[in-house]
Amino acid sequence: MRPFRLADSDLAALGAGRPSPGTLGLLRRARLSRHLLLLREARRAVPERLAWYDDLGALTPAAARTRIADPLVGLWSARVLAALRAGPETALGELPEPVGHLIRVTHSGRTLTVRLDDRGPLRHLLGLPPAERLAPTELAHWHDCLDAAWRILVTRHPTAAGILDGVLQVIVPARPDPLAEGVSATSAGAFGAVAMSAPATGTGLAVALLHETQHSVLNAVHGLFELVHPGGRLGYSPWREDPRPTFGVLHGAYAFLAVARFWRTELRHDGATAPGRGAAEFEFARWRTAVHETAGRLLAGGELTAAGVRLVGALRDEVEPWLAEPVDPEVERLADLARADHHARWRLRNLTPSPGDLTALAGAWRAGRPAMPVESTVADGVRTIESSPRLRLIRAVLRGDTAGAEEGDPGDVACVRGSRRDALTSYQASLSKDRAHDAAWGGLALVSPHPALRRRPELVRAAALALPEADLAALADWLSHQDED
Repeated sequence: MRPFRLADSDLAALGAGRPSPGTLGLLRRARLSRHLLLLREARRAVPERLAWYDDLGALTPAAARTRIADPLVGLWSARVLAALRAGPETALGELPEPVGHLIRVTHSGRTLTVRLDDRGPLRHLLGLPPAERLAPTELAHWHDCLDAAWRILVTRHPTAAGILDGVLQVIVPARPDPLAEGVSATSAGAFGAVAMSAPATGTGLAVALLHETQHSVLNAVHGLFELVHPGGRLGYSPWREDPRPTFGVLHGAYAFLAVARFWRTELRHDGATAPGRGAAEFEFARWRTAVHETAGRLLAGGELTAAGVRLVGALRDEVEPWLAEPVDPEVERLADLARADHHARWRLRNLTPSPGDLTALAGAWRAGRPAMPVESTVADGVRTIESSPRLRLIRAVLRGDTAGAEEGDPGDVACVRGSRRDALTSYQASLSKDRAHDAAWGGLALVSPHPALRRRPELVRAAALALPEADLAALADWLSHQDED
């Protein structure tokens, strides 16, 4: 058996988010090989004849190859092997038929064919609750959005269209999440399959499909060779509300590289005064910096393999020149604010100093001693995830919704407007009434003059709750002079 190999130049192109057709073909062959190995092991584990095995044998070689390469066959075969350890094969069901609605869209001579699977028995294995069977109007909406998305990609993003065509095979409609504008997911075992809620627009669908396709590509690469050393600690991801392992952080950076590139290209095509330019500039400015900073942290973290270093280095090199491209200063301020808001809220939700360190810190404050270094670690348990009110206000500003931009907490409105002094006064007033007011702590971290609040709001909050008699500004100033963790 010959191993699958990638040349260094191919790996670098992958890291930059520009895999060649040859590389995509190699990844497809590698996934087919994996499916074949899984099916072979499943067949060997059961001595009697199996209907699914006979069915595959009755197909022509080309038809069998197509069937075995289906993304959901990978999920099924892995599930079979796991279940064989617990019970008889007869309880596992048969190899699923490729069911659903076949959608073909064509523009400028380029055709994309996708199966919209709204009835297959394994839809839930993609990580999201599947939607009910599509009504005719819902199916028509999916078709219209996919047609619009494909037109956008073929017309303005031809390379991205080629990647999508080389990877995407199945879309599983998922139930919407009331706390999110849209949800989507992939599975490492289903190369080319995406679960996602119904898109609102063709543009939204194009972005979501590019994002999820990147996940499929990275999973396939990781199946060939390790990109991240096993183990490691959980850390910050600018795209998630929860702590993530290093490979999860890498996934986010790789997916949002495609998102940033999409908006960068849209800005070039739409011109300087096109409607919606502010929103496109915001997405580009927000994600180009997040991707670049995350790649830098990954490279400095010591948890990447040699192949991972090569891939992430190419990713960072790809996005670095984008940082110098001009964006409206006010839009850039809002993008910076959105990133800082997410990071502050993440720290407040997920990090905490130990009770022992807090006791020692409180003792030092009361004794008039300098603050000692205190490390924050990932907190036990799961805290409620809430959407950011400041991000909602930012989006209202970007779409020109004057009334919407004034609806909300006065501190948040002032913060988004850029009135730091008014925001600071408002947040301080809220905390004087309730020191456990998380939303106010998140806002204060954005406008406070004290470095400790900007860098480690979870520490200042914990110290303030442990020292109810302390003045918040004095306490934040005191903690700002301790060594960074």
